[in-house]
Amino acid sequence: MDKQTLQLDGGVPLALRVYEPEGGTSAARASVVIGGAMGVRQAFYEAFSRWLAQQGFRVTTFDYRGHGDSLQGPVRAVKADLFDWAQDYEAVISAAKAALPARPLYLLGHSLGAQLPGLLRNPAQVDGLLSVAAGSGYWRDNAPQLKRIVPYFWWVLVPLATRLCGYFPGRTLKKVGDLPAGVILQWRRWCLNPAYSVGAEGAAVAQSYGAVRFPVLALSMSDDELMTLRGTHNLVNLYANTERRVESITPADLQVRRIGHFGFFRDQFSSSLWPRAAAALLAGLGAATVTGTTV
Repeated sequence: MDKQTLQLDGGVPLALRVYEPEGGTSAARASVVIGGAMGVRQAFYEAFSRWLAQQGFRVTTFDYRGHGDSLQGPVRAVKADLFDWAQDYEAVISAAKAALPARPLYLLGHSLGAQLPGLLRNPAQVDGLLSVAAGSGYWRDNAPQLKRIVPYFWWVLVPLATRLCGYFPGRTLKKVGDLPAGVILQWRRWCLNPAYSVGAEGAAVAQSYGAVRFPVLALSMSDDELMTLRGTHNLVNLYANTERRVESITPADLQVRRIGHFGFFRDQFSSSLWPRAAAALLAGLGAATVTGTTV
């Protein structure tokens, strides 16, 4: 694993980790950029990234600006929103494509990481998106246990804590993680709108999602404590003009007690979900390769 720093316009640094297959870049079968979930640092994806590199993929992970290893200085000083984070994602995609221009490039988006690709300015660089535990963040599409507490979160805790601190102190509150004010407040607007990002931002964002032509395969976990199958469909349907498919996976499919929102990336699934996800990537996401129900 090679830790790198990508310098963006304006001197903004992004912390990257690149996992090369045995034999280096020249031996890579494809490139994969992992877009992380809200508040989740790239280190969380390390075990899966190392495994994927062993299967012949060149894998790049990163932390969005103002978050994780990309944070420089106090969070309250970070001026960033979700459009900026989408630009960060795209800069990483461009760097990964430049390093391996003759091979396909796939995105593996966990939660937020499968939402932001609809905001890419140059989606033609991407050959496919594997969405993991992602859906619309609209609060009525949240899982039942989350939906009971989320009105307090969005209408009381987020506005109050962000105003008092100048950022959202999620680590202290044990909610999501520390986030720049611009990110959490824009995300709040999205999550309070029935059409999520498209409804909150309007026609330009709808057109951006509509410009996507790479295929989307979304894996929905039946026991996800945050997302629902309906929410996954609502997100995937924002990518209105491309091939898209949702597969529902249950713990019973894998003979385990739990998968949840984060379980896919735990090495418990290195002999089940991981190989099938790799097969989907190698197939260009064109074939149903993950145990579950296609819906």
